[in-house]
Amino acid sequence: MATPTQFPALLVREAPAGETERAVAAVETLCVGDLPPGDVLIDVACSSLNYKDALACQGHPGVAAKLPHVPGIDCAGVVRQCDSGHFSAGDAVLVTGYGLGSDAWGGYSGCVRVPAGWLLPLPAGLDARSAMTYGTAGFTAAQSVAALLAGGVEPGQGPVLVTGASGGVGVFSVAILAKLGFEVVAMSGKPDMAPPLATLGASRVIGRDALPGGEGPLLKATWAGGVDTVGGETLARLLRSTRYRGCVAACGLAASADLPLTVYPFILRGVTLAGIDSAKCPAGPRREVWEKLAGPWSVELPPGLVTTIDLDGVADRAAEMLAGKTRGRTLVMPRSSRPDEAG
Repeated sequence: MATPTQFPALLVREAPAGETERAVAAVETLCVGDLPPGDVLIDVACSSLNYKDALACQGHPGVAAKLPHVPGIDCAGVVRQCDSGHFSAGDAVLVTGYGLGSDAWGGYSGCVRVPAGWLLPLPAGLDARSAMTYGTAGFTAAQSVAALLAGGVEPGQGPVLVTGASGGVGVFSVAILAKLGFEVVAMSGKPDMAPPLATLGASRVIGRDALPGGEGPLLKATWAGGVDTVGGETLARLLRSTRYRGCVAACGLAASADLPLTVYPFILRGVTLAGIDSAKCPAGPRREVWEKLAGPWSVELPPGLVTTIDLDGVADRAAEMLAGKTRGRTLVMPRSSRPDEAG
């Protein structure tokens, strides 16, 4: 039987002249020879939709600088061919971050070709679907929790706030923190998220307007720590209301990249602001985090927080994400979009 050489992929191309959009996304059939160079060829079983992917689907130049482009900043699958000797055909692997889906073509494709250094063996206890249910979002959440622990935040010290709790990073942050015994307060602008967040372990769910504000450089000391996916005024208020020697992990900018803040939370309360970068996390720490997700930090999302789509549904789902209308995680199944054709 011939090895399949054709596969579906979501290609983002420049929009025709006269269109208001910069780019258009459509499912096309590619061949292995169309892929950019790399050491390892992977048959992709599953990917996921992240905020960065949603931007790439619309041709955002900060993510997809060069068109045509295949989005998808993470994927899991099986090695078909490895030229470096680091992996063997049939190995189950995952890729998150590095340049996947931004500098290089990403996981919204039946096959990807990447450098061997980007790959991790799929940890025991995870299959492709469960690994991508975590994906970059779960990996980011786990890094954020690890940063709080490293910053000295422990269960029993007080409530920990998770902002943007309806998104992928948020739901996993709530679930992991709750599993570790923290008192978790989840902040979400979606009232219908209160029941699933409570199921995941949130002791309280508050709205976006419930985070106290006010004049002055500091607010009432409330939080032992926090995970912020929002940025802007929300992150500033969280830092201003964090308790003495608390720690806040910043991993997103859904609202704003600006930070309207003085240095007082840092020099009067000794608050730590821990920055979380998932794309370039070194291999050693990256492996440790994934082992935690596969083992002691393993959590499972309620079915209502996991949506599965094929490539044909990605563009619409991306638009919904950018409009703030999605929740939880969206899995993308490239090979269900169109059958392989033997070549």
